[in-house]
Amino acid sequence: MRLPTLRSGTTLQPQELCAASQRAVDELMREGQSQNTLASYRAALRYWAGWFSLRYGVDITLPVPAAAVLQFIVDHAQRSGDRGLLHELPAAIDHLLVESGIKGQHGPLSLNTVVHRIAVLSKAHQLREVKNPCQDPKVRELLSLTRRAYAKRGALPQKKDALTLEPLQAVLATCDDSLRGKRDRALLLFAWSTGGRRRSEVASADMAFLKSAPQGEFVYQLCHSKTNQSGQDRPENYKPVVGDAAQALREWLDAAQIREGRIFREVRRGNHLGDSLSGDAVADIVRKHCSAAGVAGDFSAHSLRSGFITAAGQNGAPLAETMALSGHRSAQTVLGYTRVAANTQGTLARKILNSSAPLRKQAAVLTDPE
Repeated sequence: MRLPTLRSGTTLQPQELCAASQRAVDELMREGQSQNTLASYRAALRYWAGWFSLRYGVDITLPVPAAAVLQFIVDHAQRSGDRGLLHELPAAIDHLLVESGIKGQHGPLSLNTVVHRIAVLSKAHQLREVKNPCQDPKVRELLSLTRRAYAKRGALPQKKDALTLEPLQAVLATCDDSLRGKRDRALLLFAWSTGGRRRSEVASADMAFLKSAPQGEFVYQLCHSKTNQSGQDRPENYKPVVGDAAQALREWLDAAQIREGRIFREVRRGNHLGDSLSGDAVADIVRKHCSAAGVAGDFSAHSLRSGFITAAGQNGAPLAETMALSGHRSAQTVLGYTRVAANTQGTLARKILNSSAPLRKQAAVLTDPE
């Protein structure tokens, strides 16, 4: 069947996108990215622009020379020298970056931050379809050997402390019966008991995906997550909200009279509900109650996630069940999150020693000269 030909000017050229289509592509890509990812990309590119301008006296343009990426690494990564740990970022530039708000504090960046900012620059080159300096053999080799140098020095990434069951109970005790207290208790228990939800997942939790279950409990359908960004329907998407978590959630929803929309929201003066919480607000709630409880350690919103996984490991939960709740696709990643407490290690050692005790007795009998 031959279709009629459209009038001139309405057809597109297949070799290139028109301006409107390019805007649509950009909008779809932005919408598909998480807000946290977009924010981290913007911060990284802003830093690149600021550093490049101060270091070279000109505005950054793509493609960036490979030599500039090598300079970025030695400016921000530490190396061992005769005078201890060194890096090449001039103090004057460091000061200006901090004063302008582009850099948080003076000194070298963490290795994770250096790697992330190079990855963002690499992504920018890929999207522009220009020569990528981050794939230069010299850059890749220097980055690989820098990682190895940090590992040899024992400079491991600093992880936030895990909010396991005992400190969690102390934190929950600081949530009073006010509307804000009910919200915070429900939020903390929801995030922890459903497998350690990320702060972005808590902030975006919506009544449309919360279903009632028998005995006053709930099931929450996590449609989108870091490990399921395409929204595939998987059995592990369904997170049970049970026990104390279900009771706390029901009390919050009833007190706030929430029937639709975001589950966790701002509570303003006079107990008026505001907008949905941001990821940063979720982190502030965790830190606030950890401080009020006086629990020792450095905690963040991610402490709920690592705390649940650690507690599951300490209680002998099967790895597959833990991964189903947390949503991890890699067992290695889960094991990396797990903070093995000293008493857990002691229990394992005692089990091994106790299992070998009969063998030691039998050997003693065989070697006893009497």
